[in-house]
This record gives sequence, C-alpha cells and structure tokens, in this order.
Amino acid sequence: MNEIELVSKALTEKKKLVAMLAPSFPIVFSYPAIIGMLKKLGFSYVVEVSVGAKKTNEELLELLKNNPEKRYITSPCPTIVRMIRKQMPQYEKYLAYEVDSPMIATAKICKEKYPDCQPVFIGPCLVKKLEANEDHPELNILVITYNDLSKMFEQANIKEEVANDEKFDISEPGLTRIYALDGGLSHSSGLLKSLQDQTKIVSGWKNCMEAIKDFDTNPKTRLLDILFCDGGCIGGPGLKSPLTPEERKKKIFDYREANL
Repeated sequence: MNEIELVSKALTEKKKLVAMLAPSFPIVFSYPAIIGMLKKLGFSYVVEVSVGAKKTNEELLELLKNNPEKRYITSPCPTIVRMIRKQMPQYEKYLAYEVDSPMIATAKICKEKYPDCQPVFIGPCLVKKLEANEDHPELNILVITYNDLSKMFEQANIKEEVANDEKFDISEPGLTRIYALDGGLSHSSGLLKSLQDQTKIVSGWKNCMEAIKDFDTNPKTRLLDILFCDGGCIGGPGLKSPLTPEERKKKIFDYREANL
C-alpha cells in the first residue's frame, strides 16, 4: 500500500492526522483556502513546516557556534544526503546530521502538541518518503506530494472556497517561509550576514556533485547550503505548476508579505 492509500485509509477510518504543509505550498494552493480544504478532507490540524524550519536554523546556528573549527554541508535535502551516502561517501563527514530537517523538526513539534495524531508531510519532494521511512521511522510520518493531495481533493470533490477564514493551527510568519527557495536556509537564519563569504548557495542537480567536490577542497567555505532541485524545493517533482521559476518565487514572497 503506497502513502496516498495509507493517508486515504486513515482519513476514512477517522484517525487523527496533522497535515504539515511545506513552505512551497503557495505555488499550488491558495491560503487560507487550503486549510479549509484539508480540514474538509478530514485532517484534525494543519501546521506550517516553516515552524520546523525555524528550529532547523536554531540547531544549525548552535552547531556552528559550538564547533568553530568544523565545516558543514546542510542536510534538509534528502536527495543530497542520499547522493553523498551512496555516490560520494568520502564527503559524508561534512553532513550536519545533528540538525533536524524542517520536516523532522515539525513532526517532533506536532508529536509534542498533538500526541494522539499521526503527522503527514505534504510537499514537492518524493525523496522525503525515504527520509521519513528510513531515517526516522520512530516518528511514523506519512509523506504525500502536492500532486497526490490534488488527486485526493479531486476524488473527494473538494474545491477551493474563496470565503474562508481558516488559519494554521501552528504557524511561523517569519523568514523561514522562504525556505523553499535556493538559499532559503542561509537567508532566513542570518548566516549570509554572519558568515558572509564563508557560505556558498547551490541548487540544481547539474551543479551538485561539482559543488560538493569544490567544498571539500576550499577551506574558506564553512557552509554549503545545497538543494538538489533547480531553484530549490520550488522545482520539486511532486509539484505540478505552469508557473515559471520567477513566478513561483513571487508566489512564495507574496504569501509571506500578505500574511505577516
């Protein structure tokens, strides 16, 4: 049984689920309409993953502070983590394993606040399913993509309603709402200011291997902020949109500005 079937089954059985929406959601869904749609589908709570992203930033900043001699490759992107593990294991020593990804950090927050609920991550990434199942099975996270969710809405005949005053049950109106963009971590955490020339931002599968090799040989770079998809998570395969990369970025910024 795949994840969409597991989520559908849990909803049919009226189990308590908390939806965790990734920061790229405004590209595909309107806010606050998406909250009402998820509640109508049967989710008990809806949480913004930008909440967990804030925790990710805090953990990374603490790690850098406590280990001033060490250099790191960021680990929120499960595709990068797996690529290094399987194809470039000599660079695994740089991965910041001590830092939870936004999905994992959000799931832990949800487990604490809603202990009787199962977390369901909804985002643009297919490899998040492996991160949940292989790296953190103890959190029992189900993962579906935006494409999966759209199919579920279609099957349940749930459409967007303009008149909707729903809100996130847990939200984070700060800069972590731009986390889906390449460099979102560095910008939202303030690392571009504090580390300046010591931070390098890279996205796009064509650039990743070379960037990791360059990082290894360039001690001046202390942090490699790297995402596998072009432009960051806004280019994920579980996100179907006719919008250009620039239009997708605008959706992210517009959502943040409108909901400060």
